[in-house]
Amino acid sequence: MKKILLLMALVSLPSYSAVSANVSIASDYIWRGMTQTDGIAVSGGFDYAADGGFYAGIWGSNVNFNDSTGSGNGAEFDYYFGYGFDMGGIGVDIGYVSFDYPGNEEGLDFEEIVLGLSMGDLGLTFALGQDGAPDYTEVSYGIGAVSVSYGQYDDYGDNLGISYGFGCGSYDCALAYSDFSDDGYGGDEDALVFSVSASF
Repeated sequence: MKKILLLMALVSLPSYSAVSANVSIASDYIWRGMTQTDGIAVSGGFDYAADGGFYAGIWGSNVNFNDSTGSGNGAEFDYYFGYGFDMGGIGVDIGYVSFDYPGNEEGLDFEEIVLGLSMGDLGLTFALGQDGAPDYTEVSYGIGAVSVSYGQYDDYGDNLGISYGFGCGSYDCALAYSDFSDDGYGGDEDALVFSVSASF
């Protein structure tokens, strides 16, 4: 029901708001240091941003959890909304995210309430899992086109990531390395990922 309400809200947006779209193809879909596709990922979504700081969006990708849960090929759809504002030179972002895996019988769907703080190039994110879902904390820092991050995902493990973004003609490209240290998830992982994306 909440997803239907979000879709209705997006359809009835006022004319002064901005709606954008994005599409990407990557050699792997890495999320918090863990592969979600074990191979090529094609993703895309739509975002709405209002002048006052409110935003909402829908994003989707193919997934393949054969190596971790045995649930096979499928899709992931994320529905989110939030509000961003500045408070004394600190950027504050409060949002909600619903992770949905339609047709999956493993009970993978979950939700998070997310608090993001930023000051200059430094960022700090707290994702509070709902209804028993694990929490996640991440600190990140950007240096020009390079960004570095370190995150801790309760019941899963820690991840370290570094990425470099650059232009590919009219597209945006990125090369990223991630290292995941297992804490009960099922094994350490590392990946080097290349992606090409575009926004409209």
